[in-house]
Amino acid sequence: MHDGRALSRVAAALVLTCLAVFGVAGTASAAPGDTVKVFVVGDQPAGLPAVAASTLGDPGRAGEIFELNRGRRQPDGGALTGPDDQLRPGWILRLPPDARGPDVKQAREGATTGTTVTVSLPAVLAVIAAILLALITAAILGRRRAGRWFALVGRLFHALGEPARRRARLARRQSLGARLAGDDGTLRRAYDAVGEVAAMRGPVHAVRADQAGTTVWIATTDALTEPWQRLDDTRWRRPGAAVAPASLVAREEQSVACLVRAGADEDGEPVFVDLSLLDGVLSVGGDPRVARDVVQNLLAEIARVRPNLPVAVQTASVTVPAGLAVVPRVPVPAYAGRPAGGEGPLRGAATRHPVRGLIVTAGTPDEREAAELLALCGTGAAGWTGLVAGEVTDGAHWRWQAHADGTVDIPVLGLRLTVPVAA
Repeated sequence: MHDGRALSRVAAALVLTCLAVFGVAGTASAAPGDTVKVFVVGDQPAGLPAVAASTLGDPGRAGEIFELNRGRRQPDGGALTGPDDQLRPGWILRLPPDARGPDVKQAREGATTGTTVTVSLPAVLAVIAAILLALITAAILGRRRAGRWFALVGRLFHALGEPARRRARLARRQSLGARLAGDDGTLRRAYDAVGEVAAMRGPVHAVRADQAGTTVWIATTDALTEPWQRLDDTRWRRPGAAVAPASLVAREEQSVACLVRAGADEDGEPVFVDLSLLDGVLSVGGDPRVARDVVQNLLAEIARVRPNLPVAVQTASVTVPAGLAVVPRVPVPAYAGRPAGGEGPLRGAATRHPVRGLIVTAGTPDEREAAELLALCGTGAAGWTGLVAGEVTDGAHWRWQAHADGTVDIPVLGLRLTVPVAA
């Protein structure tokens, strides 16, 4: 028994060592057609530290740029083989996703630069040896323990591929943001659907407009007529792109609605939510980095549909896009509390709350900050709309949940969306 335990420890140590070796050796790049950030070397090329300083603000990150470009064939046939190599005019260096500045350009991956994995021969041999030893140990320990060992090996192999999967997800989210940024036609179709549904029944909480038709999310108590077709309790589908002529009711509804892209669904189609039905505060909890991307993307969308909208930022970690009007900290009024029946699920008691100004914050607010948000943005309060990249337990009518894989759950709509990387 003691021998079995010793072999188990040896096998586990070897497999974990292989995991470390493999994780260091493996590299991956974006898929063909994805948009990436690059730096074009000029006529007077500098070294990698200077490139890192101008694009990342830190010359110490030159090693990251080198790892992204190691061995990649350049237009003149050359390639970087070491971090101190001389850069040549015309070389195109791929940059990390957070690169910024006037020298940072957008480029698309070519067909010859798809995802690759480079593994050293010692890493391969180490993995094979670890697997063999693990299987032998499992056989010694008996059938009862063999299942646990196979499960362990499976989990370790899954972990081996996680860095490459993480980079691939990031590249897809970057490509999604570039694709959605200029899609004004879909936005117009979404507003047309809001007007058409308003003329028949009530407000639309969310819209998806694709090539084959339009899907809307409405209250469970509402029902639409032909050509709309019921998909479930809250979703209705209209085949085709044409909509009914806009009525007076439709135009009024369209003028109040504030449709913004929250992300893309499992088919890659953008889904719009109406922030005028937010009824006060949106709390995006879960993974803080992805939650911040959600809020930053919503701000970018609002800048397109509501230019010059006043925005008050309560935390410096949130960046206000150009096109919105930054205002000083808003005075907090006295708050008499929620009106009776004013809070409830989005599909039930949500009321119109026109988006006239935003209070934006990041992180979970403390008791005082939460009270201020409620006084400024709560139902029946001062009329502001709150966007919080963090958990708000009191007064948030919408609560979304962000995940480390770059997705966000919108429970009231039964949706999981992929979130573009914030610019």
